[in-house]
Amino acid sequence: MIPLGNGEVGVPLPLEWKFSQVFGERAAGEEVQEVDIISAIEFDKSGEHLATGDRGGRVVLFERTDGKNYAFRKDQEKMDYSNARHPEFRYKTEFQSHEPEFDYLKSLEIEEKINKVRWCQTANGALFLLSTNDKTVKYWKVQEKKVKKICDMNLDPSASIGNGRFSGPIGAATDFVFPPGGFPSLHLPVIVGHETQLVPRCRRVYAHAHDYHINSISNNSDGETFISADDLRINLWNIEISNQSFNIVDVKPVNMEDLTEVITSAEFHPTHCNTLAYSSSKGTIRLIDMRQSALCDTHAKLFEERETPGSRSFFTEIIASISDIKFGKDGRHILSRDYMTLKLWDLNMESSPVATFQVHEYLRPKLCDLYENDSIFDKFECCLSGNGLRVATGSYSNLFRVFGCVSGSNEATTLEASKNPTRRQVQTPSRSSRSFTSLARSRRRGAENLNADANGGVYDFSAKLLHLAWHPTSNVIACAAANSLYMYYAEDVPR
Repeated sequence: MIPLGNGEVGVPLPLEWKFSQVFGERAAGEEVQEVDIISAIEFDKSGEHLATGDRGGRVVLFERTDGKNYAFRKDQEKMDYSNARHPEFRYKTEFQSHEPEFDYLKSLEIEEKINKVRWCQTANGALFLLSTNDKTVKYWKVQEKKVKKICDMNLDPSASIGNGRFSGPIGAATDFVFPPGGFPSLHLPVIVGHETQLVPRCRRVYAHAHDYHINSISNNSDGETFISADDLRINLWNIEISNQSFNIVDVKPVNMEDLTEVITSAEFHPTHCNTLAYSSSKGTIRLIDMRQSALCDTHAKLFEERETPGSRSFFTEIIASISDIKFGKDGRHILSRDYMTLKLWDLNMESSPVATFQVHEYLRPKLCDLYENDSIFDKFECCLSGNGLRVATGSYSNLFRVFGCVSGSNEATTLEASKNPTRRQVQTPSRSSRSFTSLARSRRRGAENLNADANGGVYDFSAKLLHLAWHPTSNVIACAAANSLYMYYAEDVPR
């Protein structure tokens, strides 16, 4: 609960979201190239930088531009500090992180698509980050360097003739003779610093450690190690050692016919370097403690919601698969996203989530169609606000949803990734309305605040908003709609 100024405890009011910026906006009718589609988004811990990866193997970096330091008093007097501006970003640089490869041993093409991007600790003004495709993780350093240029040539054009040969007493071609005093126009070239330029350099390549596609990478809070996870294994790496990793989780059965679940996502605890969590295709989350054993084949905690009797169907296991998990900044909660819902878990309560948010419940009657066109296997990401008061995730038709997760909150906002994010919203139908007391009691929200298409309209399942990230200190959300990066901000509503 949120303490109010008068000492009472209350619920924060819903945020009013506004359009901030867009990068890579496409014109109406413009065809999107497959390689330009954004496949990963990540803010760094300070919120000063943002990184995106795309299906073409490129990583694009953005930097914050509104956080300037005003050194002079007259500059400070010009600023109105009562109206703090929301974070704004600008393009910084980009580089080719991965190239398409071919595994000749397995006759397998390896796509260059960036699956995940993770920021590492900065040092000496340089930026460090990890990026991965299906098979290989790379460690990048991006630093400003002065570009040196030769500014003075060693020949004076006035001292040469048309064919470029020197005028003056030159002997035969085989016995060149310097004149007395030499050539005044001949001198050493001068090299000067021309300008500063961002130079990306690959410091480490972590390869040949995964037989299956990498779905997650996560930095440890110790700043020295990270994990990479595929469908069946999780490996622990030291950032400085690229030729050796330790397998800490292995769920591969002796007989692959006995395989019943796979790893879908993994993440380190934000402050406890010995703790990490990973999710599975069965809808479970396992918390493991690396201090227990070298191979963490047993979990410390298992988070699983019991199935409602009589609710099982052909699609139950498919939609229960968790596509993404995120720890809250406080390390107390885990947010998970399955196909239909967001769930917020308390680390001290394994039996059920403390809150469940319906993302697109109106699609439940259409699960058969979604299965036929493979949309039911889409992997949506999720994120939490820095203060832990709200959560967000994406949906179809380039929509994303923001929920208040404080007890008693009924905030459930639907926004569209466009310059007018609220145009798709309508008033909640009276037949779907629910009392405040029932909301607080059941804690299952979201289905009652649907957009107009929920009442029989057509959804665009090809326009899916899979990737989004929440700024660590401000109410700013960055989300990807195909090749476009949209950013939105919200200011706390005064009471």
